[in-house]
Amino acid sequence: MATTLAPHRRLRRLRRLADYTVLSILAFVFVLPVLYLLLGSLKPSDQVLSGLTGFLPTHLSFDNYAQVLDALNSDSTGYFWRFMGVSLLVAFVVVTGGLFVNSMAAYGMSRLKWRGREAVFTLVLLLMLVPFESVAVPLFYMFNDQRNTLYIQAVPFIANAFSIYQFHTFFRKIPPSIEEAARLDGAGPWRTFFAIIVPMSKPVFASVAILTFLTQWGSFLWPVLMVSDPSVRPLPLEMSVFQGQQPPDWGQILAFGVLLVLPVLVVFAFFQRWFVQGVASSAVKG
Repeated sequence: MATTLAPHRRLRRLRRLADYTVLSILAFVFVLPVLYLLLGSLKPSDQVLSGLTGFLPTHLSFDNYAQVLDALNSDSTGYFWRFMGVSLLVAFVVVTGGLFVNSMAAYGMSRLKWRGREAVFTLVLLLMLVPFESVAVPLFYMFNDQRNTLYIQAVPFIANAFSIYQFHTFFRKIPPSIEEAARLDGAGPWRTFFAIIVPMSKPVFASVAILTFLTQWGSFLWPVLMVSDPSVRPLPLEMSVFQGQQPPDWGQILAFGVLLVLPVLVVFAFFQRWFVQGVASSAVKG
């Protein structure tokens, strides 16, 4: 019996080794651009675009970061930390407001019974197919009076069809018996949602929070259309200050890129436990 099982065990070990080898190679390939970004931000500009030698950790310093902060530190150019604060505030409003609004909308469409529920959800799915670029100009004329405000940068993006779909998919997997037990204990829909459903749904809340923050943090088209006042400009718009330099200072551009990426890494690190938990549970169920 042991002799017949031994080949199968060796085969499983070889498959596992092959899987880890492929995954390690893919991880290395995906990490390379990030490593190049980090090393390039610490090098002089004339050594950034030097091919594979750009990965060599030589002549490293934080001069590019100091120059970026100095370049955005006056009334004429605006202040780096003000741009960062605007982006953080707008992203915070969109993420927190979106978690509240989209989760409640998805709960109503997935768990509550009312006439027209499926038609409304179908409409939400259709909205996912509409690219933002196709409605950007109509929105520009609709909200032209609110240009150069924090309000207009955040509020139109709180409700999101894709976030509703993510919440809806997760909520549909929760056993109905949990809500039936809560109803027998006298809990209404509001208490059931906030006291039972939300604590059980941390993985999907983390996933939606990360994806929403990532999308909002990198938003460029809408701020270009609606914001011209430096006091309310988000951070991504300031990349043009360095890209417009002639000749381009690639060291400063990559340093700015690192500063732009850092908040995304912080948000992912904060939510990653529940995010990974959700990915793992989906893989097991699949």
